[in-house]
Amino acid sequence: MVNFNGILLDNQKTFIAIDNRGFNYGDAVFETLRFSGGKIYFWEDHYFRLMASMRILRMEIPMNFTMEFLENEILRTIDSPGIKDAPLRVKFIVWRKSGGKYTPMTNEIEYAISCEKLDVPFYILSETPCEVELFKDHYIASGLLSTLKSNNRLINILGSIFAKENEYQNCLLLNENKQVVEALNGNIFLILGNIIKTPPLSDGCLNGILRKQLISILKMMPDFTLEEASISPFELQKADEIFSTNVIQGIVPITKYRKKEFDDRVAKLLLPKLNLKARMG
Repeated sequence: MVNFNGILLDNQKTFIAIDNRGFNYGDAVFETLRFSGGKIYFWEDHYFRLMASMRILRMEIPMNFTMEFLENEILRTIDSPGIKDAPLRVKFIVWRKSGGKYTPMTNEIEYAISCEKLDVPFYILSETPCEVELFKDHYIASGLLSTLKSNNRLINILGSIFAKENEYQNCLLLNENKQVVEALNGNIFLILGNIIKTPPLSDGCLNGILRKQLISILKMMPDFTLEEASISPFELQKADEIFSTNVIQGIVPITKYRKKEFDDRVAKLLLPKLNLKARMG
C-alpha cells in the first residue's frame, strides 16, 4: 500500500502528476525509516530532522503534522497482512504542491508513504567484501543544503554507476575542498588507534540519524576519543578501520581501499550497543 496525503492506495493505482515539483525541480525532502518489532527505529530523531528540513526549504508545515499524527499515518500504511509483522524500509517523502516554475505558487505540501520488506529484523554486520574508491568526477558542496535528505542526489547516482562499472561496492564522496565527506549511501567513521573521526556537518555530510546515534554511543565509551573533524584522503590508507552507516543497514565495514585492507574490530563492539539503542530508543 501507498499512503498519498492520508489516502491508502494500491501500489498500481498511484501516479505522480507531470507538474510535480519534486519530479521537475527536486523540490522535495524525505526520510528513510527502519520499522521492526512493531516500532519505527529512532522515530523522534527522524521526525525532528524532517521538520527542520521542511523549515530550511521554506515549506509550510501543516498544523496536524505532529509526531503522533505522522507516526499513525506510517502505521496505517503498513497495517496489512504479510507486511505489518515484517521488518520494513519505509520512505516518507514530502514535496511542495504543484504550481510555478523555480518560484513556487504556494509553499503548501503533499506527502506519500511507501514501504518494502527487509531481510533481517535487526542490525547485523555484512560478511561480504566492501571495497571502495574515491569518486572524483563531481563534488559535494559544503554547507547546510548538503546536509538535508533531499531528492537532489545526482552525485550519489553517478557515483553508484561509477562503482558498479569498476566493480567497487561503494565510493567515498569529496567536497570542493577535497575532504572526504561520506559514502554513497551513508556517513563514514574512520578509526586510527583509539581516535574515531567522522566529518563535521559543516563539510557537507548528511545529517544522518545513525551518525547521531553512534556519536552518542561513542561519547559513553571511555576507551575511544571521538572527533568531528575533516578527513583528508591521505588519512584513509593510514586508518585501522573505516565503516559507513545508514539507518537501514546500520554499520557497514569497509574492507579495502586501494592496497589497504581494514579490520572490523570497533564495528563489532558498536553493533550490540546500536541494536540495544534501536530497541530501547
